[in-house]
Amino acid sequence: MNPWREIADRVFIRRFAFFDQTIGAVVGRERVLVIDTRSTLVQARELLDDLRHVSRLPHVVLNTHAHLDHVLGNAAFRPCEIWGEDGCARFMRDLGLARRADVAAEMPGLADDLLASPVDPPDRTFARERTLDLGDRRVDLRFLGRGHTDHDVLALVPDAGVVFAGDLVEEGAPPSFGDAFPLDWPATLGHLLDLLDAAGEGQVAPGHGEVVDRDFVAAQLGEIAFLAEMARRQWPELRAAGHEPAGQAPEDLVADAARHLGWPAAPVRDALSRGIAQAAGGLGVPTVP
Repeated sequence: MNPWREIADRVFIRRFAFFDQTIGAVVGRERVLVIDTRSTLVQARELLDDLRHVSRLPHVVLNTHAHLDHVLGNAAFRPCEIWGEDGCARFMRDLGLARRADVAAEMPGLADDLLASPVDPPDRTFARERTLDLGDRRVDLRFLGRGHTDHDVLALVPDAGVVFAGDLVEEGAPPSFGDAFPLDWPATLGHLLDLLDAAGEGQVAPGHGEVVDRDFVAAQLGEIAFLAEMARRQWPELRAAGHEPAGQAPEDLVADAARHLGWPAAPVRDALSRGIAQAAGGLGVPTVP
């Protein structure tokens, strides 16, 4: 049975139970763009086997961002080109080994596979935008601003009306804020909405979960904007009370925001802590993705 779902002409997604990952494949006449490579070499080899159901053309890879669940399978795809924003390669070079060790300690059942998976950064990078020619169709890579990380990129497939958004958009669970820039994220999603309106893209494939539409993106923008505004508004009072900018957000604020959004406390705590640190003019040390 073909595990892939064709959501538009020669545009496919494959959802994996592990972390509810959503992997994309865009087929051109000459090659296939694979969007993210999963969390380990073992998982990436499973993905490579699955890709035979889509096409046997050569691959080119996009890393939407540097978190290990999206990039630690890169080495399995070599020697093909692997693309990412400049900051994606830098993040992997600077933090990849430490992050891999941290995740292995937190997930002992997966530790051997994680530690056997090389940290292999993108070898093709860009700063703001790049167009990939797959043969008879193009895919536009765009960096729209900071959000889930400081280097998230989108893949727009103009002739199919599809955008692959990575973890700038998350379906099925609240977004992850461990390395986020909450005060910037709403504007970045606003730019995504502008692209959807201008180019007519109708489907947005997130890094995790089911394909969504413009209304879902707008609603998630509103949720993140609520958290960003709370952090921005609370910082002067917290500063006067001697709050450490890099510390965790006060639990009463976390509880109020979690109730309002209907979210678990953990992502709200991360969002407010990062937002307060950003409002104070800096951010704390990045945490494990």
